[in-house]
Amino acid sequence: MIAGQLRPATGRLAVQAQPYYVPQVSGSFDHMTVAQALHVADKLHALQKILGGDMNDTHLATLNDDWNIEERCHEALAQWQLHDVGPGRNMGTLSGGQKMKVLLAGIYIHRPRLILLDEPSNHMDTGSRQILYAMVRDLNATMIVVSHDRQLLELLPTICELGRNGITTYGGGYAFYRTQKEIALSALGDDIKSKEKELRKAREKERETAERQQKLDARGRKKQEKAGTPTIMLNTLRNNAEKSTSKLRDVHAEKIGGIANDLRQLRAALPELDKMKMAFANAALHKGKVLFSAQGMNHSYTGKPLWKKDLDIVVTSGERISLKGDNGTGKTSLIKMMLGELAPMKGAVTRAEHTTAYIDQDTSLLNDGLSVFEQVRTYNRMALQEHEIGIWLGRFLFGYDEWGKPCAALSGGERMRLVLCCLSVAEQAPDMMILDEPTNNLDMQNVDILTAAISAYRGTLIVVSHDAWFLQQLGVEREILLE
Repeated sequence: MIAGQLRPATGRLAVQAQPYYVPQVSGSFDHMTVAQALHVADKLHALQKILGGDMNDTHLATLNDDWNIEERCHEALAQWQLHDVGPGRNMGTLSGGQKMKVLLAGIYIHRPRLILLDEPSNHMDTGSRQILYAMVRDLNATMIVVSHDRQLLELLPTICELGRNGITTYGGGYAFYRTQKEIALSALGDDIKSKEKELRKAREKERETAERQQKLDARGRKKQEKAGTPTIMLNTLRNNAEKSTSKLRDVHAEKIGGIANDLRQLRAALPELDKMKMAFANAALHKGKVLFSAQGMNHSYTGKPLWKKDLDIVVTSGERISLKGDNGTGKTSLIKMMLGELAPMKGAVTRAEHTTAYIDQDTSLLNDGLSVFEQVRTYNRMALQEHEIGIWLGRFLFGYDEWGKPCAALSGGERMRLVLCCLSVAEQAPDMMILDEPTNNLDMQNVDILTAAISAYRGTLIVVSHDAWFLQQLGVEREILLE
């Protein structure tokens, strides 16, 4: 809405500056050249015409005395280390990280007063993220950033949380925001415990009152029968007693219903992480067994070695390893070799018998042709009954009305939760998990869910990620650096 691409259904929106918008998904630019994506194609064309001797008034008006536009374009692209990317390059030939850097380069060209960034560090390697952080620190402009990158968020002085009830503003950086959220969550937990205690007491009171009333009624009937009270009078007294008991029961039921409703609302306010029930079985292999080893390994796609130095690698069970390297250094190729999907052109490779789960940013482990329920059922090696599968789905926040939803229609966070559910339902946890940029398409809450789930996993873990906070939370012990 701020970028002007969507109109609000109600209310009024006033934007006083021309926003420069960098979207998270850059595929819509694939049919454009770099110059077109940067909104400088007309100016560059006019400049070339003028320099070629065509002093047409239209060209002069288009250029608008911006004589150094071409120079600024090359400087801006160079700042983002896009030395081999020129204004005439087609955006569709670039990687996701390169497309993002092209769009970010436009900030240096246009110097906008209002900048909108949607997950700008996605698909970026560590070096590119450092350039982004420096830009955010140095720019004197209004900036609205959507991100789950903790390092980036720490650079922003104000955090706004968007929820169903509107926007809550925290007048401090990300660390302050997390502290306030933890305080609020602790208070919510105390409220829930207090309300649970109140509900238990109300139910005990209801039971005690009902038992006492029953004893009084029984004692009264015996007394009246001994006194020879006529049957008509006994019936009248009995009806009155039943009405009194019913009225008393209604009073307690209303009170208990109100407390239970309050408790449901409090529990609904819990973050999804606190609602989830995760259970990862331990991997079967003993710690220290060699799962993958390579001596003098290398590969080539163009005749040139993929890695500067041949690789000597040993991966043993129980390790937590970070696989690092800039974009294009062969991380995906190495993963394929570990999975046995690609044979190296050079060197010796040994793989022990083990099971592996590969979780990438697109969660391609899921079959988009299946429904949520059908997908989990394919991992049901414990011969669970259908209602038991439903219980597992509930643990991972999939309600009954979502079981028939096709996997293709799930959001990034839902897809990751479904993958975790599938792995939990499997009879045995995989011996090795490989996570390939798993947080790229997740919001912060789902990053926390993934982090908590993987932290509970006790098998071998290999992680490709440029998110330093994520790696730290997973307890990575060593890294393999590719160059």
